[in-house]
Amino acid sequence: MQLSKTEEELMNILWKLKKAFMKDLLESYPEPKPATTTVATLLKRMTDKGFVSYTAVGRSREYFPLIKKKVYFSKHVNGLIKNFFNDSPGQFASFFTQETNLSKKELEALKQLIDNEIKKK
Repeated sequence: MQLSKTEEELMNILWKLKKAFMKDLLESYPEPKPATTTVATLLKRMTDKGFVSYTAVGRSREYFPLIKKKVYFSKHVNGLIKNFFNDSPGQFASFFTQETNLSKKELEALKQLIDNEIKKK
């Protein structure tokens, strides 16, 4: 399951804070800040999707992520490769290296990362 753009924005705030009450979440948004009801709706949807949970603290709720950012991002990228690049990591890498205007230094750093992964396997 995937998050909408606005849900991802809120999830990034929650990943950064690790645990947060509504007031903490609202304070973390840039101006113009969303309405409390908007954030409450997003949290409800994200809870229903299994991305967020909360602990009741008195009459308040302390929210926390149920999925790690790295896990979500990994599933997102793998879905992107499957759906847009015919399940071919090679096509994805080709597109990524040619269409992102990476410098020679950045490409060499990527090559080093790939070489290190090859050595591990």
